[in-house]
Amino acid sequence: MSGIISYRATASPILSPPCCSSRGARGVPPARSLSVASPVDSEISEEQSAKIVIPRRLILLRHGKSSWSDRSLRDHDRPLSKAGRDDAIAVSRKLHQMGWIPELILSSDSVRTKETLLLMQEHWPSFREAKVRFIPSFYSVAAMDGQTAEHLQEAVCEHSGDEILTVMCMGHNKGWEEAASMLSGASIELKTCNAALLQASGQSWKEAFATAGFGGWKLSGIVKPEPREGQC
Repeated sequence: MSGIISYRATASPILSPPCCSSRGARGVPPARSLSVASPVDSEISEEQSAKIVIPRRLILLRHGKSSWSDRSLRDHDRPLSKAGRDDAIAVSRKLHQMGWIPELILSSDSVRTKETLLLMQEHWPSFREAKVRFIPSFYSVAAMDGQTAEHLQEAVCEHSGDEILTVMCMGHNKGWEEAASMLSGASIELKTCNAALLQASGQSWKEAFATAGFGGWKLSGIVKPEPREGQC
């Protein structure tokens, strides 16, 4: 799709907060006046600290391709197909290599979504370290017009502490690509096992959502599994 970049693991940068350090000149003793902190210095330090930009990353992942081999199953209970299992492993490998490792995973409780997550955890230990919460409403809200983006915002703010910088939400279309499009302001297509990588900043998740609003989240890319044989 025009304007959407499919990231390859070898070409995608690993995004991380900058690190700062300071070094004094050798052999030069510190000025005596610097050894005493004044109240003004403390106020400036606190003010500067409050302005530190804290990057926050949101991964919106659609579940892997599901199987239709058993037509008697409810939609909620359909498992992954062989292709869906392969794609779940491939996408988790790319996310791992790019450094987009979630500290919190919020997921639909459908069978195919749970299986997608289980495969990611089995093949990449970094995904097992994340806290996981299954949210039944993620399944139903995805079928409602214009509801998913706000629902995801509420769920992330409710379940994620401010110390958590990367959250992955796993669910379904049409809601997931609708939410990715609304948050980023771009027209996003999420096929099965595609992940939209979004970034904003804020002292808290609530502040990040409030500051970025709809259309203000930066789209860093779309992670996709490798095309299978016979696909273009």
